[in-house]
Amino acid sequence: MDQNNLNDMCVRQLSLSGVRDGETVAVLSQGEERSDLADAFLFAAQELGANTFHMRLPSARGDGGAWAVGQSGLAGNQVAVDALKQSDMLIDLTFLLFSKEQFEIQGADTRILTVVEPPELLSRLMPTRELRERVEYGAELLSKAKTMRITSPAGTDVTYKLGVYPTMSEYGYTDTPGRWDHWPAAFVFTGGADDGVDGTIVLSPGDVLLPFNTYVQTPVTLKIEKGFITDISGGLDAELLSSYIASFDDPRGYGMSHVGWGLDERAHWHGLTQFPGGMGMELRSFYGNVMFSIGPNNELGGPNDTPCHFDIPMRNCSLYLDDEPIVVDGDITVPEMRPTGRR
Repeated sequence: MDQNNLNDMCVRQLSLSGVRDGETVAVLSQGEERSDLADAFLFAAQELGANTFHMRLPSARGDGGAWAVGQSGLAGNQVAVDALKQSDMLIDLTFLLFSKEQFEIQGADTRILTVVEPPELLSRLMPTRELRERVEYGAELLSKAKTMRITSPAGTDVTYKLGVYPTMSEYGYTDTPGRWDHWPAAFVFTGGADDGVDGTIVLSPGDVLLPFNTYVQTPVTLKIEKGFITDISGGLDAELLSSYIASFDDPRGYGMSHVGWGLDERAHWHGLTQFPGGMGMELRSFYGNVMFSIGPNNELGGPNDTPCHFDIPMRNCSLYLDDEPIVVDGDITVPEMRPTGRR
C-alpha cells in the first residue's frame, strides 16, 4: 500500500481512538516486521499533536517448537515495560496478547491497540462508530445472560454456564484508559465457568482452525465435560488438533476458554484465501460466526495461562442466551445487532 494512504488510514484510526494533543503514543515493533505501519502510526500521532516514540525490539528467535501465546519480546525487559507504561496509548505491532507484560501495561491505564494484519485488510475493515454500537449492544446482552447454548445441524449441542467472567467486546479501536483492542475486529465474548461447559461440539468442513489458519476438511467431534475436552475424534483434522495440543504437554490446553459471536458484515469467511499473512482476525469477525476458544482464559481474569491456544470460528450455528435466540443458522436475529440494511 502507498505510504501516504497508510498514513491517512492511521490518522483515521488514532482519531477514533481519541488521540489528542499532548498525549503520548508509543509504537512497539520487532525486527523489520511492519516497519511501514510503524512509520504510519508515528506520522499519525504527530499529525494529531501527540508526543510519540518507537520501541523496536530485536527479531524473535524461533526455537522450532509450537507457537505459544503469552510469550512476548518484552519478557525480562522491565525497563522497556516501564517506558511503555508511561504512554497513554500503545500501538502493538508484535502481538503481546495474553502476556503478563501486556497486563502490566494495561494496569497503568495505557490503552493498547494490536495491529498485525496486512494493510489492505486494515483498510477494508476500518472500524466505525456504528459497528461499535452494534458490538456493544451484543456485549450488554451477553453480560446479563446466565447460560449459553450452541447447536448446529452437524450435531453440536454444548452449554456454557455464564456469569463468572466478564464480557468483552472488540470493535477495532480503543479510546478508554487501560482497554485493549485489535484492528480489525468485531465480536463479543465471555468465558464459561471453569467447570461449567458440557456437551458436544462438531466441527464441520469450512469451520476455521486458528492459529493453523486453515479450514476444517473433515468433521471433528469434541466431547466436553466440566470445562475440559475429554475426547477428540474424527479424521485427519482431529489428529492434527490432538497432536498440536499434546505437543504442549500441558493438560490445561484442553480447557475451554472464551466464546461468542462475530458481527462484521464486511468480513469474509473466505478471507484466509486472500490474506494468508495475517492472524485470522477477519475470520474471527465475520457476520454470524460462533467462535469458541480452547486454552488460556487469563485474558478474562481466569487461572488458565497455558500457552496452547485455539480460536475456532464456526459457520451455520445457532446460539441461545437463556434460551433466547441470538444467532440462528449463522444469521443474527436481534435487530439492534444487524446492519442497517438487514433490519
